[in-house]
Amino acid sequence: MDSARIGGIPNDPDQEKTSGQDLPGDQKGTTKTKGSFREILGKVTRNQRQGEFASPYITIDWLLLKPLRSEKQFNFCGHSILITQHHGSNLGFSASIWEAALVLCQYFEKEKIDFLGKKVIELGSGTGLVGILAVLLGGDVTLTDRENVLSQIQYNVSVNIPSDSKHRSKVCPLAWGKDHVHFPTDYDFILGSDIVYTSLTYPLLLKTLHHLSKGSTIIYLSSKLRKGNHSISFHEELLPQHYNCQRVHIVESKAISVYKISSIKPAAGDDVAA
Repeated sequence: MDSARIGGIPNDPDQEKTSGQDLPGDQKGTTKTKGSFREILGKVTRNQRQGEFASPYITIDWLLLKPLRSEKQFNFCGHSILITQHHGSNLGFSASIWEAALVLCQYFEKEKIDFLGKKVIELGSGTGLVGILAVLLGGDVTLTDRENVLSQIQYNVSVNIPSDSKHRSKVCPLAWGKDHVHFPTDYDFILGSDIVYTSLTYPLLLKTLHHLSKGSTIIYLSSKLRKGNHSISFHEELLPQHYNCQRVHIVESKAISVYKISSIKPAAGDDVAA
């Protein structure tokens, strides 16, 4: 995947623009960075000149150990969502708000998707934006990602989900192709944004989708179709071998497509050939 850009949308060389603020429905989004790298470096340099730091090595350690945080507010489906990103930590790409997540939220708004009373799971939640919106739209939502990402998701859930709806949100670790067996098999919806990014994980992702699905499950994948990672083949060749797969929305300028996937075809056991 592409590296994250501090205080905004991930820097993707396939995109002419890196900010998602020009996408429909995001005009009201605002960003607040709690100490940019330049600001922090300037402060440390001034303090060092004043004798507060005895060594340049302390300055470097201080910078490395103090994660940078940024906040961005979004408005979708009549809900205001404040997302905090933790940069400079061990979250890597998971600290970023990917444009595919914004496109999926905008699609839910455009189509007036209602998750009321539905059992929902999000894969690769990252910051939790999509899963949080699903909770606010009435769903009983499980947000999942790698173990080290869960604290960021939990924080954003705690900030955005009202106390009387907290019981409808759950944050859990899920390693594709491994932990999926510990989860139910009857979700009404499975959500994922920009989780189709390396062919190394496609067999694991497919196996996980197969386990979590029942006959009536609807899967929404919002994906940036990048060159060289076989993401187009995954959506248009591999998935249709097991599901009905329909592209329902596209943002051509971003090379992002939303796929609606349903009606899994019969398969033997839990092993899905990739």
